[in-house]
Amino acid sequence: MKKLNLFAFLFLSILLSCSSKQQPQPFAKGEFKTWAKTPPMGWNSWDCYGPTVEEHEVKANADYMAENLKDFGWEYIVVDIRWFVENDKAGGYNQTDPRYVIDEFGRYQPAVNRFPSAADGKGFKELAEYIHNKGLKFGIHIMRGIPKVAVENKLPIKGTDGITADQIYSTELQCPWLRDNYTIVADKPGAQEYYNSIFELYAAWGVDFIKIDDLSRPYHQGEIELIRNAIDNCGRPIVLSTSPGATPIEAADHVREHANMWRMVDDVWDTWGHITHLMKVSEPWYSYITPGTWPDCDMIPLGRISIRGERGEDRMTRLTKDEQYTLMTFWTIFRSPLMFGGDLPSNDEFTLSLLRNAEVLKMHREGTDVKQLFQEDGKVVITSTNPKSGAVYLALFNISDSETPLPVSVDLSDIGIDGECSVSNMWTGESVGNFSGKFSQDLAAHASGLYIIRK
Repeated sequence: MKKLNLFAFLFLSILLSCSSKQQPQPFAKGEFKTWAKTPPMGWNSWDCYGPTVEEHEVKANADYMAENLKDFGWEYIVVDIRWFVENDKAGGYNQTDPRYVIDEFGRYQPAVNRFPSAADGKGFKELAEYIHNKGLKFGIHIMRGIPKVAVENKLPIKGTDGITADQIYSTELQCPWLRDNYTIVADKPGAQEYYNSIFELYAAWGVDFIKIDDLSRPYHQGEIELIRNAIDNCGRPIVLSTSPGATPIEAADHVREHANMWRMVDDVWDTWGHITHLMKVSEPWYSYITPGTWPDCDMIPLGRISIRGERGEDRMTRLTKDEQYTLMTFWTIFRSPLMFGGDLPSNDEFTLSLLRNAEVLKMHREGTDVKQLFQEDGKVVITSTNPKSGAVYLALFNISDSETPLPVSVDLSDIGIDGECSVSNMWTGESVGNFSGKFSQDLAAHASGLYIIRK
């Protein structure tokens, strides 16, 4: 009898163990905010490869990051749009005769002709392992919704009792610029199960980061909630980035409870007007810069971009060096996620220097209480503080087209500095001098200065 009871106990233990493996424990509400306590930093394939990136190119960028940038906090390698299309093209999208790769449950799979390690149904598992073995993290891009090809073929939704893709879709609010997917109707039976099924797949692949497109204009609250639920129940912490374009400020409280980062603008490219537009658009978002949830300035269009990109020819960034400093100064003091868009192995020394300044990245990582003091008459002043050291960070910008340098000034009392203080240039490490009462610098058009102030 005792032997029988022991056998029953062991059998029950095995069943419970198997059950626990099949049903991962859900994360607590809001726990996702602990997955990105500082703004995520990484590389994304979009700016240089558009929808055509291949596995060897992803690996080359991962190799470069591991060797040159990992020690400075850069860690994500993100495969952007349409990795499941065998015959996409540069300079836009092949929407005439795309050859999709999809499984029996309506879930996109990597195109094996571009990602050879995905053969035999392995998906991105081996590529993720390659990146993880370098101490980095792996991410992918998807479009919201359900594939049209899944709807047309009435493919079953995994985890349901006979519900098919054609029962959960709508043609309303279909993405106007890429028509691979239909909208998922959030309250339809099977809608949650479809999102659950794709995140179950991504978790099995080893995905650490997901960028989901066409969520923000208009703001798709229902699908965002389905996505949050799916991630929280997939058993793997996956950082969520919503994209693109201008997330409405009216949705701020909702998005910060569902995503780790969200875009404030459409794609930012290597033109001065994109940067000044972003500075203006960012004005209402400063109070939402908090650990775990980050307003996103978009990818960094520096270095070599558009090798096979959507916009323009293969080139080094068109921004001048002053404009590049201005971009990096704004992105870092604003504490935006930093997703580099250029081809990393093509970096020159100047570009690399923008990505490896330890003091600037410390400000990006540790700065708090980020504030814009003013944006007027072509001048912008932004400040933050480091609660660990007591240092004050100050960024001055001349965003005008002035023919002669403009003085950009700040009353030191406005940033909590009374009495004399020392000021150093954070990009060069050089002392600027001691000041009291007021700090002012003459800046050329499109130039900036980034300073650390100590009492």
